Amino acid sequence: MQKLMLLPALLLIACGQESPDATSDSADEIVLLEETHLVENPPTYESEPLPAGLVWVTNSADPVFASPNAKRGGTFSTYMLSFPLTLRMIGPDSNGGFASVLRPNHMMGLVDLHPNTLNFIPVLASEWAFHPDGKTVSYRINPDAEWSDGTPLTADDFLFSWDFARSEHTLAPFYQDYFGDVITKLTKHDDHTISITGATAKPENELLYEYSIWPTPRHFHKLDANWVQDYNWRVEPNLGPYQVSRVEKGRFIEFTRKDDWWGDGLRYMQHRFNPSTVRYTVIRDMNVAWEYFLRGEIDAFAVIMPNYWHEKAVGEPFDKGWIQRIKFYTDTPQPSQGMWLNMDDPTLADRNVRLGLAHAMNLDRMLETLLRGDYERLKQHYEGYWDYTNPDIGPRPFDLDMANSYFDAAGWGQRGPDGIRVNNGQRLALSVVYGSQEHTPRLVLLREEAKKAGVELNLQLMDSSAYFKQILEKKHQIAWMAWSPGLIPTFWQHYHSDNAHIAQTNNITNTDDPEVDALIDAYREATDKESRVRLAHEIQQKIYEIGMFIPMYKVPYTREAYWRWLKLPEHYANRTTDAIFSPMTEALFWIDEAVKAETLQARSEGRAFEPVYIEDTTWRVQ
Repeated sequence: MQKLMLLPALLLIACGQESPDATSDSADEIVLLEETHLVENPPTYESEPLPAGLVWVTNSADPVFASPNAKRGGTFSTYMLSFPLTLRMIGPDSNGGFASVLRPNHMMGLVDLHPNTLNFIPVLASEWAFHPDGKTVSYRINPDAEWSDGTPLTADDFLFSWDFARSEHTLAPFYQDYFGDVITKLTKHDDHTISITGATAKPENELLYEYSIWPTPRHFHKLDANWVQDYNWRVEPNLGPYQVSRVEKGRFIEFTRKDDWWGDGLRYMQHRFNPSTVRYTVIRDMNVAWEYFLRGEIDAFAVIMPNYWHEKAVGEPFDKGWIQRIKFYTDTPQPSQGMWLNMDDPTLADRNVRLGLAHAMNLDRMLETLLRGDYERLKQHYEGYWDYTNPDIGPRPFDLDMANSYFDAAGWGQRGPDGIRVNNGQRLALSVVYGSQEHTPRLVLLREEAKKAGVELNLQLMDSSAYFKQILEKKHQIAWMAWSPGLIPTFWQHYHSDNAHIAQTNNITNTDDPEVDALIDAYREATDKESRVRLAHEIQQKIYEIGMFIPMYKVPYTREAYWRWLKLPEHYANRTTDAIFSPMTEALFWIDEAVKAETLQARSEGRAFEPVYIEDTTWRVQ
């Protein structure tokens, strides 16, 4: 529902890379067929008796967070920086930026988090019950839930998901581990009741979070050696409010709202997902995208980056009230924006080089100058996770003396005529791959400051999809990127040796440390919160000591500009809001067509409305 999605995988987010010019690699249109029941006899599963004495619970008491004044209709136009490499939910190339659009709509969970109370609320499950073993939860599936092709959702779709994710044909190593070593059993009791059992007992709220599974339409997927290729661009039936309805490769992807979506009657889904159509257009340059926005061809624009907020989001459209602005503070785990060092690289394999590099990054100057003091220094990968964040870890400061001592200890004590360190004829030159032109000035500043420590940073700007693919294939030296957070820290996918030295896993630093492995294994097996918090702190300390991640900055708010025809509830957004105008996640906004016509007419005549700037600090963490 919000960015703390109950999916056992983290999504890549590009902090400050708010999306794209209608250029394209190809103008080929993908013909979207109503491809349903591709499997003649989809698998069915045997039932087992449900244990007696379970206490079933739900949550219909938390406050609703959408507005009853919301109106359905209109087209919401937005953009993406590059076209996705696939429409598949899992498998090769499926974990790119557009996954954050597809997955919330396609991979709905049994339960979700209320975005303000952080209590669990029903979604696909109407009720749930905890077993005495402390590691099993039973769920009653909402009998009204159905796939977009009208096929009813049943327990068999969840059990098929278990087989699907672990299949060798989907080429998804993370899920193969998760649905084997973490979730150890999935049981069908009847067509609308299942139980999920995990490897170890956990506190109840963490059971619902960590042992989660989404259903997969078993009538749609034919699992064989050709699955990855055959399903690369097929649009599968889904359970969310939207369905992909039109695609032109390299140009745009369009979604259409289901008129009779089964979830409209759910307490926490009402008055949400209001646009009838959502269109993502590929615009590869944010400056060009901004021009689209100023013309009213894009409805909203994230203006988190300081130059957009202070220099672009000003002038006539704002002074005359045609476009409005909002700054909304949040209380939520922070994305891990920073430099990810590939320790399989011979130079970066040396810890002294990694720590020297960390002390050569003049983050304070970047924050104070280019970022105008708007952002804050990120202390570590796992910041903002409440009790789970180790409060004793801070970032390494820019310190040339420390950098020099580490580089000297690594054997890079000599400098060439240009001041760059050399060792046996090799220059201390490292490549940094990144995926947004807007981040170039930040990296240029860091590059110039690093020269003072004798380090040369070679900046490699790439198309965002290609850049992420290179990172997952572990072909980078330094990756400039961020991972989106969950509710509770997950370490295995990023730092366990099971995921090192192989492509298409999230251990992009190739961390391979027996002590870290042992701590992560213990964390996954711990049954009480106190032990899990202690182990989480120890893992974070080890990550800090190894130095494979150099944290950069955090942004504890969202800032957005939007045309005045976009309307918001009275409270604007929620505690865990990632993006106010995200149509597939919280989706609280709506389009007022009468106000749109009024606004466009006023613009053509030069008439003004009262300027609107909103700053909401309700959830600000002091």
